[in-house]
Amino acid sequence: MIGKRTTVLIFAALVFGGVVHAQVVAPDAASENALRRSLFGLGVFGGPAGGLGISFRHHLPAAFSYQVTGGIINVDDKLNYDIGVEAQYDLVRGPSGRFFAAGAGSYFYSGTDGVNQMKGPGRFGLGVGGEAFIGAGFHAAAELLFTYFTDDTVLPLPQFGIYYYFY
Repeated sequence: MIGKRTTVLIFAALVFGGVVHAQVVAPDAASENALRRSLFGLGVFGGPAGGLGISFRHHLPAAFSYQVTGGIINVDDKLNYDIGVEAQYDLVRGPSGRFFAAGAGSYFYSGTDGVNQMKGPGRFGLGVGGEAFIGAGFHAAAELLFTYFTDDTVLPLPQFGIYYYFY
């Protein structure tokens, strides 16, 4: 009988061992003009430094890109919302994905009657991330940012997103 560890390794190899394509590089990536076009993405993103909710991403015709993320919900007279922005600079971009440096800032609100009950509502982060093509125009992103909270806490925290790019 196959052991648990072997089963997990086989499963991981099957799921993650496939060919991945470059993130944000247009389908005709071999052409010189592919990296000189703006690309736009829409999806969901979650992280303490970059925000939580619906996200818009714009890759400029260079190594820079930015995203804006926000969400809002009102439950039992308690309002929760956030807005976040993030700038990215591509360190490596190729046929197997993209690796980038990122800087982000966000503001979170949770409270009633205009009083924010969060202790550290403002957040700023610096770190690195990666993004990979997962199929049919969709891309997955993962980041690790050292995040500063306005209550003077600093933590290394992950952020994740899934986007659809409009080529």
